[in-house]
Amino acid sequence: MAIIYPLALPTVTGVAQIELRAINAVAYSRSPFTFSGQTHAYSGQAWQADITLPPMKRDTAEVWISWLIALRGQFGTFLLNDPSGVTPRGSAGGSPLVNGAAQTGNLINIDGCLPSQTGWLKAGDYVQFGSGASASLHKVLEDVNSNVSGETTLEIWPSVRNAPSDNSSVVTSSAKGLFRLSSNEQAWSVNEASIYGITFGAMEAI
Repeated sequence: MAIIYPLALPTVTGVAQIELRAINAVAYSRSPFTFSGQTHAYSGQAWQADITLPPMKRDTAEVWISWLIALRGQFGTFLLNDPSGVTPRGSAGGSPLVNGAAQTGNLINIDGCLPSQTGWLKAGDYVQFGSGASASLHKVLEDVNSNVSGETTLEIWPSVRNAPSDNSSVVTSSAKGLFRLSSNEQAWSVNEASIYGITFGAMEAI
């Protein structure tokens, strides 16, 4: 059977550690004489991650190794989330939907939330727009309250690049984004006890 991207992460183990990085394209120049500075924010915003898997024996390790090789370096894509952030800290009730077409940037209007909720989402919660190859992962930057009509505005990072369609679903639980490997070379270690060590880097697929 042909491999179809994006791949899901193997479920034979969890991850031992993940380091997530929020990268912004910002130019900053500083005068060597007055020390005053100027900044310019470009549109580039993206996730990066380093993933460390737990030590494992060969039967389990080969599942991960085959998955990594199946990505064919930076060619293939996969879905990734913050394993400690699958459940929102806010109430996140209702069936949230994008409220209006052609929305991009870091402010997105949604509806379908439970009405009149304080802390419907909280700063640091994740949301996902799209699915599969169009999935994008975003972090909520401020606490979110819904109004009496179940509407609210999310301030998120990174900015939405491709406008989701009106009334498309907003995922608040187990939100994921589309990633690819950050290198075309994958490696793993095996010690004298036949314990495998696997780490890999990832970057958001844009």
